[in-house]
Amino acid sequence: MKRILVIGGSRYFGKSLVTRLRDAGDDVMVLNRGSSAPPPGVGRLLADRDDEAGLRTALGGRDFDVVVDQVCYTPLQAAVARRVFAGRTGRYVMTSTMEVYDPATFPAGSAPCTGSALPVVPVVEGALDLTGPPFARPFPYRQEPAPAPGDTQARVRARAYAEGKRQAEAVFLHGPDGPDGPPFPFVSVRTAHVLGGGRAEFTGRLAHYVRRIAAGIPVDVHATPYGTSFIHHLEMADFLGWTARQTFTGPVNAASHGAPDVLALCTTVAERLGRRFRHRVVEAGADASPFSFDRAYAMDNGRATALGFAFGRVADWLPGAVTETARAAA
Repeated sequence: MKRILVIGGSRYFGKSLVTRLRDAGDDVMVLNRGSSAPPPGVGRLLADRDDEAGLRTALGGRDFDVVVDQVCYTPLQAAVARRVFAGRTGRYVMTSTMEVYDPATFPAGSAPCTGSALPVVPVVEGALDLTGPPFARPFPYRQEPAPAPGDTQARVRARAYAEGKRQAEAVFLHGPDGPDGPPFPFVSVRTAHVLGGGRAEFTGRLAHYVRRIAAGIPVDVHATPYGTSFIHHLEMADFLGWTARQTFTGPVNAASHGAPDVLALCTTVAERLGRRFRHRVVEAGADASPFSFDRAYAMDNGRATALGFAFGRVADWLPGAVTETARAAA
């Protein structure tokens, strides 16, 4: 049995993670601002994670074997967490994102990713270098990249999200005061695009395809779309629960086997709905539908596999996720 604190854990795969940990016999607590109650058998701490003094007060003298942070989005939040939980936990697991690798979201003038762009082959954890500039420098970091010419609102949000996660990882890695800080037992789980769960899949990205294809509306795609990585929401919960019981540190990619491109995704949706799909090609540089990428955008899951986690295949669970989404939209 482990003593595990989940920061967040009130929706989507975070809820599934909490119940899985509880059912496995772990002593589980969640920490949030009180927006929703935890399931039976799970403890609760009320605090705003951004309030360092309030967070320390809520924790009191407690310590944990593992902390799983589901809702760290900025370097400011990471700095608070690293200071507060130093010496309080054996391992700190942050749920990050595959978007940290996306070269399209790096601030102008920086190139912390190996090479000028992602390789066409699925990217490994070491492709993102958080040990050199601009990350190995004293806190505070710039939280959001400067807007680029022609940025749409969606691109600005994507850039801010990816940059916030990169910088948060860097703070956990180096410490709030730079690379000379004390070591911290940190794991960053870089998640693929999470799908499934019907209405619980709050981003609505799979629902976008279900609605358009059901209605016969063309799907916007790039001229040569690249494949990307996905993971089922329950597999994501399983992976985080498995990670909490391991001893490794550092970044780890979490993705089901297989990297379909947007046209393959549309084919699966259309087959499940019993419809044909139509698509139209957008101009170079224009926004397309979710999961249509004009650059390499898939992750290698080899490290997690070698450590002992058995991923499923996108092709096996995606049809069921489509059906689930269609039923929720009906």
